[in-house]
Amino acid sequence: MLASFDLFNEFNILRIICGLFFIPHIVGKITVPATLDFFVKAGFKPPATWMYIAGAIETVLCIGLVFDILTGYVGLIAFIHLLVAAAATYKLTRSWIWVIGGIEYCVFWAICCLVVAMHAWH
Repeated sequence: MLASFDLFNEFNILRIICGLFFIPHIVGKITVPATLDFFVKAGFKPPATWMYIAGAIETVLCIGLVFDILTGYVGLIAFIHLLVAAAATYKLTRSWIWVIGGIEYCVFWAICCLVVAMHAWH
């Protein structure tokens, strides 16, 4: 288990940060009322249910990535989950650029999660 937290191993840093980045998303789904508006506008039905499902998925992904549990599978699921988030965001914003609400960040993060999955299976 200690080897999974060796920060001199660059893969561990990538895996851990991919997991930790889910924390603000999880917290936002619980504490930010505008999050539900996103699920409504993106067309998820019922929106509150999908918001909580997304939060539950992100919690599992966070734990799996940070603690190196089933990393290949978790990384692949994170990749898919983030692509769904990017698609929903693009549906609303029609923008690539992250600082104006676009999908650039989600796509970058998704690719990082895919690299984590690929490395775990290598």
